[in-house]
Amino acid sequence: MTHRVRLDIADVKQLPMTHRATIPEEYLDEMGHMNVMWYTHLFSMAMGGMFQSIGLSWDDLEALHGGTFALESHIRYLSEVRVGQTVEIHSRLIGRSEKRFHAILFMTNQDKGDVSATFEFIGAYVDLRARRMAAIPDQATALIDQLASQNDALTWEAPVCGVMKP
Repeated sequence: MTHRVRLDIADVKQLPMTHRATIPEEYLDEMGHMNVMWYTHLFSMAMGGMFQSIGLSWDDLEALHGGTFALESHIRYLSEVRVGQTVEIHSRLIGRSEKRFHAILFMTNQDKGDVSATFEFIGAYVDLRARRMAAIPDQATALIDQLASQNDALTWEAPVCGVMKP
């Protein structure tokens, strides 16, 4: 059973913003709000910003013949998002192992002033030539460790599901 998550938008805004979007009409579903498939899309766009902040931009990945694969994810829908509203996504790195990383992203609704959703995930660094997991490049591990350490010093705990480990 999932426990209720209460997040303060001011806390979340301490984290780096890795994506911002205004919700277009085509994201609307039959319920009159943003369809669930678009949450995954927006969180995916934000991951690109997060990867860039740890030295794994698309150009970096191409030069390394590397990439990242999603292994596991968990979304919590906390408050509906409607067409025309603006959302920001803030990213918090939790930690890593040699080949995997753990993060949680927060979607904030700028019009309502709340946290609308969270996206927790485990990803892996991949050697795209071998199509297998590989050690995260040194240029990224130091930055991941630095950001995870900074995030550990925050006064609020990340609302992780408790079963995902890198």
